Amino acid sequence: MRAVIQRVSEASVTIEGNEVASISKGLLILLGIVDEDTQEDILWLSKKIANLRIFGDENNVMNRSLLDVKGEAIVVSQFTLHASTKKGNRPSYIKAAKPDVAVPLYENFIKQFELDSQRNVQTGQFGADMKVALLNDGPVTILIDSKNRE
Repeated sequence: MRAVIQRVSEASVTIEGNEVASISKGLLILLGIVDEDTQEDILWLSKKIANLRIFGDENNVMNRSLLDVKGEAIVVSQFTLHASTKKGNRPSYIKAAKPDVAVPLYENFIKQFELDSQRNVQTGQFGADMKVALLNDGPVTILIDSKNRE
């Protein structure tokens, strides 16, 4: 399971001209899922993101988590996070999980992240053509892969 975490001043998701999610200060989380992902990946990744200290404290040092700043969050599914660019110039998405595997894991991640972050989490729509707008704060962008726990 891969996540791109972006600290934002604001973010929104629009589908077919309708805004379906909108937050102010918080995190925009793009989530990519593969067939091998499990509940263990969900538990580890969710806790890691909820407690990630990437918000400034009173000295503007990144010492506060989403929990500490009572920030908001949007989680958006993004199969392209598992693109392979090894051969040629057209990415292959064969590693990305198909909807029958990915949707339940995506939904379980959202539920777990709501528990770990102690807040309601907004989302995009799995498989939809979404327009994601954000104002990256910092900019702070972090990539986390549950299979490569550095």
